[in-house]
Amino acid sequence: MTRMHRCEAGGDAQKRTGDIVYAVKSRTESDQASAGNEFMARRAVPDDSDLVTAIINVAFEHDPLWSRAMGRADARTDHHAAFWRLSVEGALRYQWTWLTRGGEAVSIWIPPGGTEMTPDQEASLVDLAAEHLGPTSGPYLELLERFAAAHPRAEPHYYLSLLATHPDHRGQGIGMKLLAHDLALIDVEHVPAYLESSNPANNHRYARLGFEPIGQFAYPGDGPLVTTMWRPGR
Repeated sequence: MTRMHRCEAGGDAQKRTGDIVYAVKSRTESDQASAGNEFMARRAVPDDSDLVTAIINVAFEHDPLWSRAMGRADARTDHHAAFWRLSVEGALRYQWTWLTRGGEAVSIWIPPGGTEMTPDQEASLVDLAAEHLGPTSGPYLELLERFAAAHPRAEPHYYLSLLATHPDHRGQGIGMKLLAHDLALIDVEHVPAYLESSNPANNHRYARLGFEPIGQFAYPGDGPLVTTMWRPGR
């Protein structure tokens, strides 16, 4: 097992580092851009870790892929949050996690040249899998390797690691508005974006924002499928 994070964002020429600092607009500038469209979002900071983790945890509890990948024979789900927290803390090293004003939705991006986790966080993820998943930890870790293998590396890009809307606020288009907000900022840099869709029901929504399917892979065994999607720079 060479990498436990799902992928790195960026081309081979980008230096891998757990402490990269990426230049972005200030929070004030970004919030003003959001306010102009009457849609408010702010950059998350480390103090938001609990909130971001909670939104993701409840949003993905019944996701067709992740509910199976982190499933246990006793059907408990109270271990999920510890897994998501590692991803959240890894992403909050950068300034590309966004929260809607009321905490209804969150988007987690890894900027060009970034990694999802530090080496220590990757090691902790392996330990969590062994502790909480037991005999199903093998397929879980193999799934992460499939994420990494499918990830394009020829061109630097922003990677949408996670997009989550709290179930109490679904059906209002908030998640897609947040994604559109993020893409508008990325378009200023004329940089591509990449994501993996773990729920086929969302693929057409991503397509409306310019993402195109470029591949698929499956959870070890008999599914579910993950669709990889790419949005060229604009």
